[in-house]
Amino acid sequence: MEQIMEVSYALDTFYFLMSGALVMWMAAGFTMLESGLVRAKNTAEILTKNVGLYSIACIMYMLCGYGIMYGDGTGIIPGIGMLGPADNSVADVTAGDAYYSDLSDFFFQVVFVATAMSIVSGAVAERMKLWSFLVFAVVLTGFIYPVQGYWSWGEGFLEDLGYSDYAGSGIVHMAGASAALAGVILLGARKGKYGPRGEVNAIPGANLPLATLGTFILWLGWFGFNGGSELKISDVESANAVARVFTNTNLAAAGGLVGALLLAKAWFGKADLTMALNGALAGLVSITAEPLTPTPLLATVIGLIGGLIVVGSIVLLDRRFRIDDPVGAISVHGTCGVWGVLAVLLSNDDATVGGQLAGLAVIFAWVFLVSLLAWFVIRLVMGIRVTEEEEYDGVDIHECGLEAYPEFTRTDK
Repeated sequence: MEQIMEVSYALDTFYFLMSGALVMWMAAGFTMLESGLVRAKNTAEILTKNVGLYSIACIMYMLCGYGIMYGDGTGIIPGIGMLGPADNSVADVTAGDAYYSDLSDFFFQVVFVATAMSIVSGAVAERMKLWSFLVFAVVLTGFIYPVQGYWSWGEGFLEDLGYSDYAGSGIVHMAGASAALAGVILLGARKGKYGPRGEVNAIPGANLPLATLGTFILWLGWFGFNGGSELKISDVESANAVARVFTNTNLAAAGGLVGALLLAKAWFGKADLTMALNGALAGLVSITAEPLTPTPLLATVIGLIGGLIVVGSIVLLDRRFRIDDPVGAISVHGTCGVWGVLAVLLSNDDATVGGQLAGLAVIFAWVFLVSLLAWFVIRLVMGIRVTEEEEYDGVDIHECGLEAYPEFTRTDK
């Protein structure tokens, strides 16, 4: 019996680590997606932001984030502490007190934090100061995200209210979008995006093949994101649950892409690739709050509705509210994050309308308001927007001192 428990512990730990590695690979997906959807002159800075934010997230979550999110607290006020070196002993495992390595749990959780911060990167692209962005990454990953994570996944008061969010449509995706929205509001739109008579000018990305590759990488990584959230795989029930989560995750993405593609064709008269890509991501975000209980058909429908929603949201935010989001991150992760949390009610009998709405309201209010304050303080201290000249030249040269595509963006004199 003890040997079986040790084997189960090893298997679940390995599954946790491999799921975390898939989610870490999503950092590459976000990087490629954003690099493809910005102009060539801003590519190197996007790359720098993404590798920088991932590293900052890992360090800050180790220093204080994990301790805030999973430490002892009052239910509202979390505890605080640094990640320690101790892990489970054989005695813990054989006594049935540990099912996987504590450090595997840390690794899995830290890549979720980086995902939330990656959402911010694309929304503020092409006009934000690099170092201001990285300072905000310290605040979000070390404090803002872990506090709301404690309220929901860390046995805080949102869990007591019945808030259900399997893998983080609200806790990760809407949280990241809320922080991004606060930054975009203070930052303003890119120069030339909106004309003086209210016209909206498209600013195409430089590399759509790269954006498509990024979407496929994210699609792949999402199997770790949702599948790993089952937390174990060493018994028949858990293995079957993981299989259902993988299947539903994949079908929701497919439904989201088809929904966005069809609506774009009906609305714009063309098959819009960027809308299709965002539709796939919208389907993934939509199913993340509950990928286990829906049937495969319902999962596809949830994703399809997410794909329809994201097209409408992108157009509405851009044309009506003049919120300039170069990659559509706020719509994909925010609007569809809200839909994903509400879609839990379609298949999970334990979820309640009150619990889901309470979770959405608390997470959005906390992340948006504290992020707005953090962005405002950073703007006062060091500024958040590059100069008009730097934006015109491209932030690559001024922020990073190099260009990603020098043969295309420079003219020999």
